[in-house]
Amino acid sequence: MSGPSHAKDSPIENRQQLIQSLAEGCKAREHWRIGTEHEKFGYYNAVADSESGLALRPPPYEGERGIAALLQGLTRFGWAPIEEHGHIIGLSRDQASVSLEPAGQLELSGAPLSDIHETCCETARHLDEVKAVAEPLGLGFLGMGFQPKWRREDMPWMPKGRYRIMREYMPKRGQLGLDMMTRTCTVQVNLDFASEADMVKKFRVGLALQPIATALFADSPFTEGQPNGYLSYRSHIWTDTDPDRTGMLDFVFEEGFGFERYVDYLLDVPMYFVHRGTDYLDASGQSFRDFLAGRLPILPGELPSLRDWSDHMTTAFPEVRLKTYLEMRGADGGPWNRLCALPAFWVGLLYDDAALDAAWDLVRDFSRAERHALRDGVPRFGLKLPFRSTGVRELALAALEIARSGLVRRARHSRCGADESKFLDPLFELALANQTPAERKLELFHGPWKGQVDPVFSEFAY
Repeated sequence: MSGPSHAKDSPIENRQQLIQSLAEGCKAREHWRIGTEHEKFGYYNAVADSESGLALRPPPYEGERGIAALLQGLTRFGWAPIEEHGHIIGLSRDQASVSLEPAGQLELSGAPLSDIHETCCETARHLDEVKAVAEPLGLGFLGMGFQPKWRREDMPWMPKGRYRIMREYMPKRGQLGLDMMTRTCTVQVNLDFASEADMVKKFRVGLALQPIATALFADSPFTEGQPNGYLSYRSHIWTDTDPDRTGMLDFVFEEGFGFERYVDYLLDVPMYFVHRGTDYLDASGQSFRDFLAGRLPILPGELPSLRDWSDHMTTAFPEVRLKTYLEMRGADGGPWNRLCALPAFWVGLLYDDAALDAAWDLVRDFSRAERHALRDGVPRFGLKLPFRSTGVRELALAALEIARSGLVRRARHSRCGADESKFLDPLFELALANQTPAERKLELFHGPWKGQVDPVFSEFAY
């Protein structure tokens, strides 16, 4: 989840400014960048804490071995601390940031970089730094889509004002919102667009193929130590979080969709908060339209700023989210090679014109019912979900071939001469085997792990 906005604190005088704020994201191709974000679960080391009762438990914020100590330790690598009411809640360095999810999941929001070689190096460097600080503290980190062992009530809460407000509001709108906050982790990529028309095409392709990414990255089959009946339980959770701010956004496929229509959608998303100084004011359920008219109950007579609008944009959680770039949000967290594969998948599809055309041809005749059938079926069935005369596996292989061709044509090479298509190899291997990461863990659970999930913390740790 996002932190406080860094947008200008300029007053909003009319609705057109909101539309223009999105249009300002249009960039010439040579300025397109790749921003990769990923989250991971922390836990106390099983060996170090075998006698204390803390083994594999998520660390709290406080204490000599808590999340705050980890963040403070990372400052030795040149990260600058970000504080809220005297608590260190994040870090910043070179256009990148490290932030805390509600239960202490650690997130890297990567810098906008030129190619996947760079973003993969950034991710590897971050994981090395985290490991260097975490190991002396007896902490480990795991990449999966859902906390495999601990109950919701076992998860700690971080001292961030926006999370307090969301924690109180979430149960009013869905049964699983608190699970989304405390027990999920994802990987996403943020990508640019050249124009409004380019944004629309990429948005549509991204939404239609988001279930394919969900299937390829499905890695959340356990809840509280047992199989939960899903391959991506993280994805399922979003279906019962808050219908006002989640979903497939069917209006994106309607004629005339553009920046203006997305602004109208955001104006209808109920607010969570207003950020003033170091405080988050509870505006949960209130209307940004009323705020524009100076009628927000908590700030009567006050008009919003572009910073308020930027904050509000972060409180919508659709499968693809528009800011001044597009966020692809449908994948479970995972190991290092899949953190590199996710941007490769979407860059290959969206950053090459021929690939984007081919991807649009692949999905353009999907009906609304078919898009929703993919979205609703993939969390449970993954690559084996039937679709038309074949299935999701065949769609995934077709999308991967398009992405590979797009990356080859991009011709961004590493020092060793390899292009970016090599980062798709783990996804091709999964699709060809017709087996998601979740299914592989379920095989281990029912076989060598003998019905226990504890081995996941050692065998799949970063």
